Amino acid sequence: MERRKFIQYTSVAGAAMALPSLKPFANTNTAKIKLAQAGAGHRGSGFWGKGLLDTFKDQIDYAGVYDLNPGRSGYAKNLYGGNCKQYLDFDKMLDETKPDYVIVTTVDSTHDEYIVKALDKGYNVITEKPLTTDETKLKRILDAEKRSGKKVIVAFNYRHSAHNSKLKEVLSANRVGKITSVDFHWYLNVYHGSDYFRRWHGLMAKGGSLWVHKATHHFDLLNWWLNSEPVQVSAYGSLEHYGKNNSFRGTKCRGCEHKPNCKFYWDVNRDKRLVDLYVKNEHHDGYFRDGCVWRNEIDIYDKMSAQIVYANGVIANYSLTTYSPYEGWKIAFNGMKGRIETWEDIPYLDKMAVDQANRHATEMSNDDKAAKNDFRQIMVMDNFSKDYEMINTPKIAGGHGGGDQAMQRRIFVDKNDNPLNVMAGTRDGAMSILIGIAARKSIKEQRPVKISELTDLEPMANRF
Repeated sequence: MERRKFIQYTSVAGAAMALPSLKPFANTNTAKIKLAQAGAGHRGSGFWGKGLLDTFKDQIDYAGVYDLNPGRSGYAKNLYGGNCKQYLDFDKMLDETKPDYVIVTTVDSTHDEYIVKALDKGYNVITEKPLTTDETKLKRILDAEKRSGKKVIVAFNYRHSAHNSKLKEVLSANRVGKITSVDFHWYLNVYHGSDYFRRWHGLMAKGGSLWVHKATHHFDLLNWWLNSEPVQVSAYGSLEHYGKNNSFRGTKCRGCEHKPNCKFYWDVNRDKRLVDLYVKNEHHDGYFRDGCVWRNEIDIYDKMSAQIVYANGVIANYSLTTYSPYEGWKIAFNGMKGRIETWEDIPYLDKMAVDQANRHATEMSNDDKAAKNDFRQIMVMDNFSKDYEMINTPKIAGGHGGGDQAMQRRIFVDKNDNPLNVMAGTRDGAMSILIGIAARKSIKEQRPVKISELTDLEPMANRF
């Protein structure tokens, strides 16, 4: 056999044996972990709500759920069942339930409010990414964690996927020598990408732009893979596709006169869960889940590019596209001794057709089945070599490549299982959003922005 084929064959065999179980976990401790939640939206009531209870029902119990919209908190309370109570007052919920963890899944711009209150009342917190949306709110969180002695876990689930963890192993082994530069490109297809502009994420004041809400995932992966922290960011971005960049617009898709001519028309009524969660509760707060992607008030960027300088000398080039025909990403690490490349869901590289309209929903599913393609690939090539090595990792069908449940298992069941420093705290959350915050500032002021302008955290060349 040729060398590259032999390595591919043996890696697949090893990957098959390494497939993790996504079955519900049995409890070895009769005392359940008590939870209270702020934010009962789609992610909150799904992944952190019913999905969490279904998988870890022997480990956890929801004591209370709060949301600014009483219809959504009522929906979540009924969904969770058991002893869960609906609350219209966050402080009252904490005082009455006295939880082991407070889970924060509210609108990004309000994360700090609930995190700080929970910490100051003496409770540990699990928060969805991003940690928060600007440097002032970040300081509030860091100060509260320090004075309270309690801890915040940031839910960076992408770290926990088999593919991303294997890439971290390869980089940690110094396989191609010192890494000097990185090219990282993320593509959101027109179906998933447009949905950010349909929701509250399209407003800078709510989500801090996709530099923060979405790219925090990607920046955290970069920081983790490189085991270093950012020093300076130069960025470019604009809003050229969505928002005001269209000849017609409406308020929401339902009842819109432009439906016949709009390729971005989306029927929320086809999803019963979203109807029950959002449509039936619009009268409480006026929030439309099917907002028009051409609304004039949309003010985030839909085209983004940044260059990040790290404390260890690495220069990373990053881009995010929100209207691609396909969804996926690719990355390349240039080292002194060679190059590492990998990707996910690039159709022409995977040599397969993908239903792009339903791709995100399928990827987010926690189905316990192996994906049709049973492995992903990492290419390693040494300088002065004619050959290359293909390292294969299992392709898990669960949410975020199996990372969702792997992260939850480490939080609630295997608390001492922290390979490759995969669990993330406030410093990790801070360093990921600071790249996005610096990028926003760089675009606005048309100059490079140093991380030291935003925080008194000193970037570390080597995190661990």
